[in-house]
Amino acid sequence: MLSFFTGTGSTLSDSAKKVYVIPLEDTVEKGLSEFIKRSVKEAEAQQVDHILLEINTPGGAVDAAMEIADTLRATDIPVTAFINRRALSAGAYIALNADQIYIVPGGKIGSAAVIDLEGNAADKKVESLWLSEMKEAAEQNGRDPKYALAMADKEIDLPEYGAGKGNLLTLDSKQALEVGYAEGSAADRAQLIKKLGLQNAEIIQGKESFADKLARFITHPVIVPILLSIGSLGLIVELYSPGFGLPGTMGIASLLLFFYGHLVAGLAGMEAIILFIVGIILIIVEFFIAGGIIGILGFGSIIMSLYIASGNFIHMTISLLIAALVSITASILIVKVFGKRMKIFKKLILRDATTTESGYVSNITRHELIGKTGVAITTLRPSGTVAIDDERLDVVTEGSYIATGQHVKIIKVEGSRIVVREIKKD
Repeated sequence: MLSFFTGTGSTLSDSAKKVYVIPLEDTVEKGLSEFIKRSVKEAEAQQVDHILLEINTPGGAVDAAMEIADTLRATDIPVTAFINRRALSAGAYIALNADQIYIVPGGKIGSAAVIDLEGNAADKKVESLWLSEMKEAAEQNGRDPKYALAMADKEIDLPEYGAGKGNLLTLDSKQALEVGYAEGSAADRAQLIKKLGLQNAEIIQGKESFADKLARFITHPVIVPILLSIGSLGLIVELYSPGFGLPGTMGIASLLLFFYGHLVAGLAGMEAIILFIVGIILIIVEFFIAGGIIGILGFGSIIMSLYIASGNFIHMTISLLIAALVSITASILIVKVFGKRMKIFKKLILRDATTTESGYVSNITRHELIGKTGVAITTLRPSGTVAIDDERLDVVTEGSYIATGQHVKIIKVEGSRIVVREIKKD
């Protein structure tokens, strides 16, 4: 393996060396983790001499940051983290896992507390793990771990650096150099490469493809519930409309985008997609074979496929709850509000009613029977049969028992329901 370059001479000429530049920008999430992993493999395949990780991020997901850190630790190629503006939260942790750190003047590193999707502090177990990771990341390259811990723990008091109790530590470029959390400062990449003694090396720029960018966008924690909401809402609206049109197309397209993004990001395998397709087939079969069990199995398959593709139970549960809430709310608005006001929804919603005024009759109400008398030809307990004017009628009593042969009188007729009362003899 080639030695670590610090600007000193080497047995190889500079022109024979290669530097692979990997951009680490925007939110840290699973899609970025897969991009970093593929970039490092590409750098290893090209036998580069140095990896330059250009960081400018506000942070992101803890699990994705840990995966990136593992990738950086596993490679034998020297890695320099270049903080080209900000390395906050998960970005600070990633930078600490590089072999050395350089920072632009005015750059910042720190503020690495773990928070959940609602912006609240994580539970004690996750916080304890994160503090341990921050400490280990600092110690592996000989840095004082108290500063890394102060970045993640508000209880650590470092007032001289603006991190009194209740505040997280964020170091500017001068402070980072002072406490040994940066080996040097560089105004730009060219200056940094010169300081590393690689000014004549071949620069290989790692670039995110369109598929990588799309996958990162789709797998973002905010975008996932939006896609699921559009998918479920589109399919629900399609149920109200004849044939198959725009709502159904949007619904299926959103779900396909979800799986495509997670597949490209390396989060979903073919098993998740197959399970999703099986679920759709089972639901379609349910339309032709009544019973409900097949539909339940299909719905369960779809939900399971989403969890498998996501790889994060908590995030997916929250996303599904949001999608369910949006779909239910939108369905109510479509039926109750927009359906009455907008012509497009009038075409989707059936509003015809089979009223008596329109000539529809479900049951003939025989009001002419009220007041007639007859004889119970079966015991009424309280329902049974009576004979009135040589006609057998199914009737019910007001709730009392009437024996066979007793005289009765019809007191009420409601559709097919005929109510009788026993006629008491004087």
